Amino acid sequence: MASTEQRLPTRERRPSSSAPIVDIVGSVSPAGISRPKHKRTYTGFGPSEIKSVEAAIPEPQRALWTKLQYEGFKSKEEFEKEVVRHVETTLARSMFNCDESAAYSATSLALRDRLIREWGKTQQRQTFSDGKRVYYLSLEFLMGRALDNAMLNVGAKSTAREGLEELGFRIEDIIGQEHDAALGNGGLGRLAACFLDSLASLNFSAWGYGLRYRYGIFKQEIIDGYQVEVPDYWLDFNPWEFPRHDVTVDIQFYGNVRKGQDENGKAVAYWEGGETVTAVAYDVPIPGYDTPSTNNLRLWSSKAASGEFDFQKFNSGDYESSVADQQRAETISAVLYPNDNLDRGKELRLKQQYFWVAASLYDILRRFKKTKRAWSEFPDQVAIQLNDTHPTLAIVELQRLLVDVEGLEWDEAWRIVTSTFGYTNHTVLPEALEKWPVGLMQHLLPRHLQIIYDINLFFLQSIEKRFPEDRDMLRRVSIIEESQPKMVRMAFLAVVGSHKVNGVAELHSDLIQTTIFKDFVTIFGADKFTNVTNGITPRRWLHQANPRLSDLIASKTGGHDFLKDLTLLNKLEEFVDDKEFRKEWAEIKYANKVRLAKYIKDTTGVAVNPSSLFDVQVKRIHEYKRQQLNIFGVIYRYLKLKAMSPEDRKKQLPRVSIFGGKAAPGYWMAKQIIHLINSVGAVVNKDPDIGDLLKVIFLEDYNVSKAEMIIPSSDLSEHISTAGTEASGTSNMKFVLNGGLIIGTCDGANIEITREIGQENIFLFGNLSEDVEDLRHAHTYGSHAVDSGLNEVFEAIRSNTFGDANDFNALISAVRDHGDYYLVSDDFQSYIDTQKMVDDEYRNQDEWVSKCIRSVARMGFFSSDRCINEYAEGIWNIEPLAVEKS
Repeated sequence: MASTEQRLPTRERRPSSSAPIVDIVGSVSPAGISRPKHKRTYTGFGPSEIKSVEAAIPEPQRALWTKLQYEGFKSKEEFEKEVVRHVETTLARSMFNCDESAAYSATSLALRDRLIREWGKTQQRQTFSDGKRVYYLSLEFLMGRALDNAMLNVGAKSTAREGLEELGFRIEDIIGQEHDAALGNGGLGRLAACFLDSLASLNFSAWGYGLRYRYGIFKQEIIDGYQVEVPDYWLDFNPWEFPRHDVTVDIQFYGNVRKGQDENGKAVAYWEGGETVTAVAYDVPIPGYDTPSTNNLRLWSSKAASGEFDFQKFNSGDYESSVADQQRAETISAVLYPNDNLDRGKELRLKQQYFWVAASLYDILRRFKKTKRAWSEFPDQVAIQLNDTHPTLAIVELQRLLVDVEGLEWDEAWRIVTSTFGYTNHTVLPEALEKWPVGLMQHLLPRHLQIIYDINLFFLQSIEKRFPEDRDMLRRVSIIEESQPKMVRMAFLAVVGSHKVNGVAELHSDLIQTTIFKDFVTIFGADKFTNVTNGITPRRWLHQANPRLSDLIASKTGGHDFLKDLTLLNKLEEFVDDKEFRKEWAEIKYANKVRLAKYIKDTTGVAVNPSSLFDVQVKRIHEYKRQQLNIFGVIYRYLKLKAMSPEDRKKQLPRVSIFGGKAAPGYWMAKQIIHLINSVGAVVNKDPDIGDLLKVIFLEDYNVSKAEMIIPSSDLSEHISTAGTEASGTSNMKFVLNGGLIIGTCDGANIEITREIGQENIFLFGNLSEDVEDLRHAHTYGSHAVDSGLNEVFEAIRSNTFGDANDFNALISAVRDHGDYYLVSDDFQSYIDTQKMVDDEYRNQDEWVSKCIRSVARMGFFSSDRCINEYAEGIWNIEPLAVEKS
């Protein structure tokens, strides 16, 4: 009898454009239907190829192509024509049904069309120059709204404003239609976004690589005072991304490793079997300010390698299973920071990290291989920066690709790896340093665990030779932590696999060298470690967020050149005593406060007085950032006001305490802080005795666009982390740049801000970092008395003043019974006293405004442009690419 294979004709499936990771053998489909042969389609040409390709195109075709190239709008009339064209042809609407949402879409598409040409030219220019590129790997890119940023950076906002007005729309309403890109959560992602802006503005050849989260981290809703997480459907319409369905990479998970020999008898490892998921690229243009340079942010989205729909299962009635592969694959890029309280959550996080770095490295290597250079030149062409420990697996993956795929010897490959990577550390908190269980790594990435063990072995052997007397050092610096279960210490792997390690503020960089990485300084020397204090882009955080203040500054500094050289702000010091200038400055601040007060009324129903002192703390909710200290201070103020006579109350300074920020879904204590803030607000805001003297507001779903409204409205911002816990912070810089003052601890960048703006222009309080460990030790092993003022607060909470006291027992117990790790009690009286100083100084508005002006004038150091130049010179060894303005 003839075999099945002989009876059925062979039918070749349509090949996909994915890159093969492993040859899968065995039956994966009915007999006679072969698996598609994966063939790579190149998405561009190398510098040598592109010239020969261009020469092969006949001259008449080239001339016609050049003549017909899209130029983008140059005038108001051309802008209006583009908007109407997109409304009528792209959106299939007309002037009769073009609402604000459609006008936003059409405006964005008109701006995007203009960006695309410069984007393409920038990539060609960078390819032709054949120079070194920087690749910035960050799990978060907190970009904010793109339309306003694009209009400002290309200098088209006034054109768009006038054009939209003639078409019947206010530009502010159109900008407000855009959803924030939900690609990040906190300062880590916002720093990455500022860096992309600076890299483009300074004309560096650079790409960002991240993940395209379908639902962001989550959209925060406050229901009955509690945080509730719901999906963030930000991708319903996103004109700023370009799907690259021809740029796909197959990523392998699970499976097993087989050791063997190649045809030359060399020992090789084969990673076989397991599961394959396809990464699809989505590109986002990043325009520079006042330059044609438009860099690229590439985001990876996950889909099933086997296809999104199984027809056989569907036809047999198994409808749910027919899409199961696609659903399982899509979870990888569905949500930022999936809850890792469960083992499945931990596995998904690790899967997410490997998926992203493996796809990115495949892309980077593909681009390098087109140059036809020797592998030894890889570090001369490629610099990869790891933004925190999340992308650390890139070190292992590059070693795997060089050894297993490209056939390099181990030592040669490791030299290339360690010359390529730089690592930015963002925390000194030991519990925040990523560790992964060895068992999980073995299960998910078996070949990578082998490589990690080999890296660790060779590293420890070198340590043993150099430090034979210090046997314990091997345990202290081992990448594998000998705990139960054994853990892979990702921060240690990042240090060992990088040529430079940097902190993000002077105190932070000193602390990592004397605490968590102390032994590594001994091993590698102090030169491996450096500091690059964080910065912010003034284009978004002054020019875009606070346009009236930006224009006022420009009127005194000779134009908007300060947006490219922030040190020019120092010219403002000449006008500190100018009464008219101070008056205009104060009017701008008041107008910003009126705008925020209206937003608070519209969203919370609470009316606040714009003449009050606006006291703001908006950031990720975490115990070390000490929102609990702030709300305890608010309760203390409330109790004191309640105890006063009506006559004494009239003498007090009105204050609005504004909070905002998200708690991680699995961080129960942070969620309790949010609940307490809202519970206090529910009581205080309705108390007729208090009136406007104190309001407590929690603004839900804090994001970049809300920050752009809140930060310019602040009189006082709170940066009150326990000393030695905040790596840098960048919101402190944004608040000061917008003419607000700081109350803060001697922590992170607060120290350098104090040095720049002067101690008389900042309100510092609390213990110093060098005292923290002694205080914690005394709490645990000595006597620990809670501050008497804080005890009053606790008693008020326990007496159900703000709802059921049982809801807040954990917050009180953390201070009273569990060692007060974050020194809330130790710093409480100092905090209260400093807040009284704030009240006293705010009454003298002339002096307060003068302090604000002096502070802004001295903020020139805190530009992300300065950061990027420091990275370029000290870590990446890269020069900007000369660009002629078109």
